[in-house]
Amino acid sequence: MPQLPVDASKFAGMSEEQARTFPRRTVVGEELSGAQVAAMPRMISTDSHVMEPDAVWQQLTPRLRDQLPKVPFRNSPPGATDPHLRLRDQDTDGVAAEILFPNYGMALFGIDDIETQQESFKLYNDWIHDFCAVDKKRLYGAPLVSVYDIKAGIKEMHRGHDMGLKGAMIWQVPDPRLPFTDPHYEPLWAACAEAEAPVICHILTGHSYIKTGQKGGIQGLKDATNAKTNDSANTLFDFIFSGAFDRHPKLRLLMAESEIGWLPFLLQQWDYYFERFRKDRPMPINRKPSEIFEEHVYGTFLEDYVGTRFFPWWGNKNCMWSNDYPHFNMTFPHSRNVVEHHLKGLDDAKRKQLTWDNAVQLFKLDIH
Repeated sequence: MPQLPVDASKFAGMSEEQARTFPRRTVVGEELSGAQVAAMPRMISTDSHVMEPDAVWQQLTPRLRDQLPKVPFRNSPPGATDPHLRLRDQDTDGVAAEILFPNYGMALFGIDDIETQQESFKLYNDWIHDFCAVDKKRLYGAPLVSVYDIKAGIKEMHRGHDMGLKGAMIWQVPDPRLPFTDPHYEPLWAACAEAEAPVICHILTGHSYIKTGQKGGIQGLKDATNAKTNDSANTLFDFIFSGAFDRHPKLRLLMAESEIGWLPFLLQQWDYYFERFRKDRPMPINRKPSEIFEEHVYGTFLEDYVGTRFFPWWGNKNCMWSNDYPHFNMTFPHSRNVVEHHLKGLDDAKRKQLTWDNAVQLFKLDIH
């Protein structure tokens, strides 16, 4: 299968000097002619990122700034910070719109100082509103919501919605004192269901292994694969088996950047043990976990060739494409080639579901 190099010169506004130092990688995709690429329908990415300028956090008081984590980041393309250049990169890559998440802001879900988290999230939400205001039909930010104080978190979510932001991004790995099975979250689930705002849990947020930094050697590799997937599985398990979706029928959950290949297997296992043990022990759910998942949960795929093999019979209503721009794993500028590799053989209706319809439906996007 062709290995397509990421050409840094394709980024809008990228200087020659920056392009020389930009991280190199290749993506696996179909070899397509220019005419074939141009003929492909535009797509919506449901997991993309920005790079917040340092000036955003400088607005915090000195005491709160001292609580901020020190996180190293790679070279980011200019479109990560400049929305005008971002739109040009979307055009280059056949992207009609993106759901945007933070970069540095992801680390803030794991800090221990609650006031710093709350005030930082407010600053980010203001900044991402201004970023998206450049084109409200192509740039959609999600508000960051601190959940230590649920009433304050709900208030901030609604403030974000009033600014045009979508959903409610919370931590994926909770503070151990506040597991997702705790009634603490009930008012937030109710508020999200009423607002038809999906709860968004993105990898590497909260009190996960990443909180103390990436480890070296094979332990770092184990964390980046096993621990990361385990975090996603535990979060989904707690949402489903806590009965949250049955108590709040309009509640929706997006597992962002967790990939999808592991989902059918675990749902199969959960269904089996649910049926096996439901007569012997009380459970807060009365439906199979897979049935709950199908109605309430969404996932994103980037380069998950194992996961996309299931699409002929599973996941069409629950999965959505993402490009992960501007991170190292991004598919820019070959997103259409990568999507063709993953969705080749599916009919046009299924391809549209996975690259457009599901995103429009989940986030209530005003885009045509």
